Amino acid sequence: MFLARIDRRKFLLLLCFSQLLFLLILYRRGTAGIFQGLFGGSDPPWDYSRTHDVYTNLSLFVPDPENVNSQYCPAKSPILVGPLSVSFHNPPTLKKVQQKNRYVKPGGYFSPRHCFGRYRTAVIIPYRNREPHLRTLLYYLHPFLQRQQLHYAVFIVHQAGNGTFNRAKLLNIGVREALKLDDWDCLVLHDVDLVPENDYNLYICDEEYPKHLASAMDKFDYSLPYWTYFGGVSALTPDHYMRINGLPNNYWGWGGEDDDIAMRIRLAGMSIARTPLSVGRYKMISHDRDSGNEVNSQRYDQLSNTRQTWREDGMNSLDFKLLSRTKAALYTNITVDIGEPPLVTEKPGGWKLF
Repeated sequence: MFLARIDRRKFLLLLCFSQLLFLLILYRRGTAGIFQGLFGGSDPPWDYSRTHDVYTNLSLFVPDPENVNSQYCPAKSPILVGPLSVSFHNPPTLKKVQQKNRYVKPGGYFSPRHCFGRYRTAVIIPYRNREPHLRTLLYYLHPFLQRQQLHYAVFIVHQAGNGTFNRAKLLNIGVREALKLDDWDCLVLHDVDLVPENDYNLYICDEEYPKHLASAMDKFDYSLPYWTYFGGVSALTPDHYMRINGLPNNYWGWGGEDDDIAMRIRLAGMSIARTPLSVGRYKMISHDRDSGNEVNSQRYDQLSNTRQTWREDGMNSLDFKLLSRTKAALYTNITVDIGEPPLVTEKPGGWKLF
């Protein structure tokens, strides 16, 4: 009996240790990395000291009028190379970006010309007063998406005026407007100052769970800053987006909305799928904090109430005025008036655990 108790204790200790080890690996690599490792699809050992130009081999896609209407593109693009060269020294002009992407149609639409794209992806970028960043992102983003043989479009959601910036509300607007124009398989929510570094980071959605694409940013030393982080670039199906009631509309200024989204995902009974750190690498364009995007001093109080507010604050309460929707050469520009933040009548509280 005594030996049986000892063995049982050893078993419980071993079980606890294995669970902690699993959580640690999951934190470092993400769910996608775990299952790839278990089932033989592990990533190659990427060498980021040897990178490729993002426009490499695009000319190999020879137009084929018959295939484009009858044959799906292969599930894996034949020209993916992995690590890409990214430089921010000389932001390109829009004319240069247009010249390099002559097959992009007005509104930022693109379809493969040699096969029928398997996936339809809308890239939605909240924006205000970041034109050099936008030019740089478009220079890299268009060929990056073309390499993956996607049918895609780029939507810029421009907040009019000089009021407090509201990233999450702009994304909600972008999703609503994009879904009016096409039947998208995947909605990619993309900050304007982040550029992907590996073309194996596919801008397609996970069928089961919302996917975090920007798992390894250079500003975080290419690691995940904390377990529930969901910022920068993410991908959700329209169904995922509606299940979490979209994003919160009441986060004005910098900070908090990403953590609110992560909580919504859990509250809706889902988990976060994450691109492996070795693939989900991004470089951030350095910049000072924008005027009108000061730190949101209410964010911790708001986060403590997400469990009570997420069903009422989101896509079902979205209110804005559409000022214009125009097709530029490289993107669809959606300019909106989103109003002003409510007046704060109480002193914001400190950090609360939730």
